[in-house]
Amino acid sequence: MYGAFCSDEASLESYSDALRYHWGREILAKREKSRKRARDNSLQEANATTRNPTTGKSQSDAHYSVLAGYHPDHYYANRYSDIAPYDRTRVIVGQGRYLNASWVRELYGGKLWIATQAPLPPTAHTFLSALMQPLATSSDSRTSSGRVRTVVQLTQNFESGRQKAHAYFPSVPGQSMVAPPEPGCNAPPLKVTLIESHIITDSQCLQSKISIHPISSPNGRHEEPVVFTHMLYGAWPDHGVPQSEDQASLLSFTRLVDRVNRNGVVDQDPDPPIMVNCSAGVGRTGAFIALSSLLRAYLLLSESTLPLPSDPTPPFSLPPSPLGCIPNEQQNDLVVQEIDALREQRPGMVQQEEQARLIYSILIQAFTDVAP
Repeated sequence: MYGAFCSDEASLESYSDALRYHWGREILAKREKSRKRARDNSLQEANATTRNPTTGKSQSDAHYSVLAGYHPDHYYANRYSDIAPYDRTRVIVGQGRYLNASWVRELYGGKLWIATQAPLPPTAHTFLSALMQPLATSSDSRTSSGRVRTVVQLTQNFESGRQKAHAYFPSVPGQSMVAPPEPGCNAPPLKVTLIESHIITDSQCLQSKISIHPISSPNGRHEEPVVFTHMLYGAWPDHGVPQSEDQASLLSFTRLVDRVNRNGVVDQDPDPPIMVNCSAGVGRTGAFIALSSLLRAYLLLSESTLPLPSDPTPPFSLPPSPLGCIPNEQQNDLVVQEIDALREQRPGMVQQEEQARLIYSILIQAFTDVAP
């Protein structure tokens, strides 16, 4: 695959990869349809179990269970009614607080992410609380030695006249706003202050530094503010892809995010998980994580003097899918493999065919840039 990407005939290779994805699209769609059927079954079986406790779940339905996300107590916290995290990969905040967010491990790059929807006004406190402490999933040990310190936003707050995200920090440096906890939560309100912000033109990025501080501590102790970096990419339309003239900025932005996230205090986690959202946390979010993973696997995400690997292999073993492996004809297509692995961890990742084609296009551009 490396040889194909490194060809001088980049345009021809782009069409070739797009044609290859035509086959992958059908396979990916078929597998995601099977996952949706299992998600629906898990909800139906949960209702049946309520009526008949002897009713059990199949292995596949249990693997793709989304019961927490569709619990009536959590309806208010889902931006879209058809998107909820898998129970086994969902992010749990504090003592069981719900957030429409999923732990996601890159297949080929190996990095851990949190993929999430844009926070709603009632979930802003939970979202911000997730940035103040190390987190773990409900069913495995995907926890980090350090907290999230970088948040990536891939949607504007308003797009085509529709609200896609809600502001949860001020737009003017020096100003603050208060995020109250959701009803029934006894956590203190959070004071959110915009410290500074600046535009990075080459990356189409508005980068901001934000502090979070509990207004009152439940144990009476003084708590230091938690500071994180917010990075907004401004050239990616909903249900679409950046224009061809903006794709270089997306590659630049992807590298910038990795660089900023690694620029931490020496005694902290050198590369903690990144939290990323678009509006729903599946389309643009999935494409961005897939792109980051493959750039990382090919040593194209950051500056490196090492030779580019010709055949990257997954650095971690992800849990096996009840659907089995991707068919043999797609085994060498790393983009298809990466998308399928992401969809195993959060429903609907990389929603649009154009978003998958974008991954090929940006990879070709990255290889072309380093070709002799």
